[in-house]
Amino acid sequence: MADLQKRGPYGHVLAQAVREELTAEAIGLGGSVRELRGYAYAVLNGHVLFPYRYADHPLALDRARLPADASYQRRRMLTAHGPEADAGLFPLEDVAPGEEHLRLHEAFEELGATTRLVSVFFTASKEEGVHQIHWGEARLESDRTFSWPHRETLLRAES
Repeated sequence: MADLQKRGPYGHVLAQAVREELTAEAIGLGGSVRELRGYAYAVLNGHVLFPYRYADHPLALDRARLPADASYQRRRMLTAHGPEADAGLFPLEDVAPGEEHLRLHEAFEELGATTRLVSVFFTASKEEGVHQIHWGEARLESDRTFSWPHRETLLRAES
């Protein structure tokens, strides 16, 4: 609606609009809104809704990837409040995690240590609007891809 000439502002405006819509819906459903580093997030039944536009064109969810320059806050949100990694082939209890690993897994005080993440991944473009929406538990992998222990498709792009 703003008839922006460049795509950059579109992404920021869209991200803010999505967060505002989710927070309004959460309040309407008896949830709450928590501020985190200047951004408002919807919280329902101990789950924070985390919207993420992973592409500006229809793209399969298994191809979603976190950009290399993603903010520390976004990475921490996904690792600290997202689902735990699957058990490996053998226990790593004797290997001490590094300081960066520990910081990324530290829950945000503003959300609380027990608040879990529900990722709301979608694709959208200025020209076509929203193509598809998925939600569920997205675990950020070391290669910046995502695995989904549980997910649902809310809106699927037309073929």
